[in-house]
Amino acid sequence: MAQTLFDKVWNKHVLTGNEGEPQLLYIDLHLIHEVTSPQAFEGLRLQKRQLRRPDLTFATLDHNVPTIDIFNIRDEIANKQITTLQKNAKDFGVHIFDMGSDEQGIVHMVGPETGLTQPGKTIVCGDSHTATHGAFGAIAFGIGTSEVEHVFATQTLWQTKPKNLKIEVSGKLQPGVYAKDIILHLINQHGVDFGTGYALEFTGETIQSLSMEGRMTICNMAIEGGAKYGIIQPDETTFEYIKGRPYAQNFNQSIGEWQKLYSDEDAHFDKVITLDVTNLEPQVTWGTNPEMGVNFSSPFPEIQNINDERAYNYMGLKPGQKAEDIDLGYVFLGSCTNARLSDLIEASHIVKGKKVHPKITAIVVPGSRTVKKEAESLGLDKIFKEAGFEWREPGCSMCLGMNPDQVPEGVHCASTSNRNFEGRQGKGARTHLVSPAMAAAAAINGKFVDVRKVVV
Repeated sequence: MAQTLFDKVWNKHVLTGNEGEPQLLYIDLHLIHEVTSPQAFEGLRLQKRQLRRPDLTFATLDHNVPTIDIFNIRDEIANKQITTLQKNAKDFGVHIFDMGSDEQGIVHMVGPETGLTQPGKTIVCGDSHTATHGAFGAIAFGIGTSEVEHVFATQTLWQTKPKNLKIEVSGKLQPGVYAKDIILHLINQHGVDFGTGYALEFTGETIQSLSMEGRMTICNMAIEGGAKYGIIQPDETTFEYIKGRPYAQNFNQSIGEWQKLYSDEDAHFDKVITLDVTNLEPQVTWGTNPEMGVNFSSPFPEIQNINDERAYNYMGLKPGQKAEDIDLGYVFLGSCTNARLSDLIEASHIVKGKKVHPKITAIVVPGSRTVKKEAESLGLDKIFKEAGFEWREPGCSMCLGMNPDQVPEGVHCASTSNRNFEGRQGKGARTHLVSPAMAAAAAINGKFVDVRKVVV
């Protein structure tokens, strides 16, 4: 019987259970961080249980870490969570990418960079953006703390298989339009719940032409469309990315199996969405969820419901205004969505030789120490600092405000992150989701501009 890519990976991991009912899946890789793991470890202690597979469990510190002086943790709760993970990793034999280590970084960047993330794996983490790893042809999804404990104890998880939704993307992106714009546009057009109950397979010539960084950006935000899973067929781009990474020593033995991971031609999808990106514009969100966005040249929409009214009130904006009318005060280049080397390179091209606008506070937070070191070897840190950006240590940073990096109340921030919820970047912060290039151009101009006219 013909199968989708998702079906093939799922079916190989089912230990018991009938389709249509909860099935017990074997988990190949469990990634953890300091926020959602403490209670799960404590549960093991209370039950006097050991970790089932410490060799398949890897920890990193990311959500709470300061990005200026990483060892000066002033918040008591943040410090407690960090030291607790360090102790738990030691007690249970878990490898930790610790503070200041060469591999430390945001969990969804550490997995791919180290070679832990591989095609055909099942990957879980107590973080909703775990779908990022689906860019490699893996089934990857976020789980809650009780599920974290279940995986700790059994290396398995009960899940009900979702339906399959194919998103076929065609056309060549214009210069100045990126993977971030594709996923923001899809969510704007189809809503924050179009993927609920589905696994999203992103396919088509446009997806195949993207780098692994671009594919990770797409899958990272599948959750913002309501899906737990985003997945992309692994190909030569995938294999070249993985080859030679520290935890990919099985490369030669595995590549033959990885090459079999694709949706059969006559595989059944429960739903299909098509998108031609030939004329796609840079995207900017105006409201308080990723669905509330527009093409750069389009005015903000009329109020349709109470949610729109609340969003406009919170953001201090009005229907009919445009992105260029937003009074920006902050620019944030970072997060697990867009803090990879290629993102920083693209942004650096725009800021090189220029100065950050006087009214803008602009910060760059590489998503991992690996990216930070690579960027510094290319001199990107100097380009950003000479332009007036702050160059920070790796971490989640201003994406979610669980650390000292927060946007002041009432201030508008151009952000390369994945969520623009109320208070996400700090109490009263006003977040606008954009690509790294759009954020960089906004920092220089003091407002949003059409980056297509900047990069040409």
